[in-house]
Amino acid sequence: MSSDYGSPTVEHEASAGDDEAGYRSYEVYQRERVGSPPPVKPGQLRTQDYLDDPYTLLANLRHYGPAFRDWQGNAFWITHYNDVTSVLVDSANFATRSKRWFYGLASFGRDLRSNVPFLTAQAAGIDKHASTVAHELVQAFASRGSADLATEFAAVFPLQLLGRAWGIPDADLPVFAERYLRMQRGFRWNTANQEAGKQAMLQLVQYFTPLLAARRADPQDDVLSTLAKLEIDGPAINAHDVVATLLEGDHETLHGALANMWFLLLTHPEQLDMVNNTRRLVKYAYLETLRHSTPVLSGERFAKREVERFGLLIPEGALVICSAAGANRDETIFANADQFVVGRKDLVQREPRGQYRADGLPAGITPALGTPSKFPALPVGRPRSLYAITRDVATIASHALLDATSNLKLVPSAQPVLKSRGYGELHTCWHLPVTFTSK
Repeated sequence: MSSDYGSPTVEHEASAGDDEAGYRSYEVYQRERVGSPPPVKPGQLRTQDYLDDPYTLLANLRHYGPAFRDWQGNAFWITHYNDVTSVLVDSANFATRSKRWFYGLASFGRDLRSNVPFLTAQAAGIDKHASTVAHELVQAFASRGSADLATEFAAVFPLQLLGRAWGIPDADLPVFAERYLRMQRGFRWNTANQEAGKQAMLQLVQYFTPLLAARRADPQDDVLSTLAKLEIDGPAINAHDVVATLLEGDHETLHGALANMWFLLLTHPEQLDMVNNTRRLVKYAYLETLRHSTPVLSGERFAKREVERFGLLIPEGALVICSAAGANRDETIFANADQFVVGRKDLVQREPRGQYRADGLPAGITPALGTPSKFPALPVGRPRSLYAITRDVATIASHALLDATSNLKLVPSAQPVLKSRGYGELHTCWHLPVTFTSK
């Protein structure tokens, strides 16, 4: 997500043309009330139908025009690919808000995710442990000849990898994971979840306080040791900073994307056979999954100032929903956009304007994996992007599964689907029962 959290509002500068600007703004306001009827009914974007299948409604919005003002939801929806990318890279006019802001705890600790030593240590830790964690997980169920790839594989792998990379003792991982998930799932508008999330944050502060002190006294090869010895402006790194950094990060995108990829491969057996026979295509299957069935349906941005964009007047502070799911099915960008096609040329070879760093990623939009970069290449002295890291570890985990199994198929009676459990939740496959032959 964007690093300009809580950016101060930029006041409109007075000029000689203010009267004209005011008249122009009124004209834009009037244009919002003419034209074709809206494509969806009030509140339709907040229904179970949208959580089950967002793509039909988003296609209606995309065909309607560049932007749709949802008066009931008090938000502007952007669904065209080029329009979405233009907002995501426009930090002058649009900003994100941190999870701590949603919690009402903007001053709770410091988010250290932009710190280069931290980024380097995290990338190194993930690379070091990814293969081991993946093989351990697969071997735990390989001898059974059956498993649920959503609950036993995709959901568990990111958490265990996070714990290993950060230096969480294996014995503590179940308790850490429960608190971490409670913290991650509480920052939205549900009051009960929010209170549970705040309690989890305090519990994690208590957990990390002695562990951080231990790493200062006896550093290990892990992320926590890097944080313990990190020197930045201000007070020394404390447990609140550790928890804030964990909160603002994300593991669920990898969880959802991995589950979605295997859902798509298993429901497209010809694509699975192709990937199994040509293993280099595993990476491209993951990237196509991020485009076709992104687990993060949208990214939220807030207008820093009044902005005229897409034929609308977007007021200061307005919520702009950048629909990744809508943009990734834009027919003007992707041929046969609703089809899952591993190795599609218009995905792999396209270089979208200012969207990703040049470390191997394609055109599909996945907001939770970081701020779209304006850099044409990987900056010197920085590790590869979170997009690339998650691509690589998803590939490693999938290779481990393919190496240990053959004849991988859905349970005959299974009818898995992609859905969201609630607003702000992953749009993913929650149950994916399979049978296989152990190698």
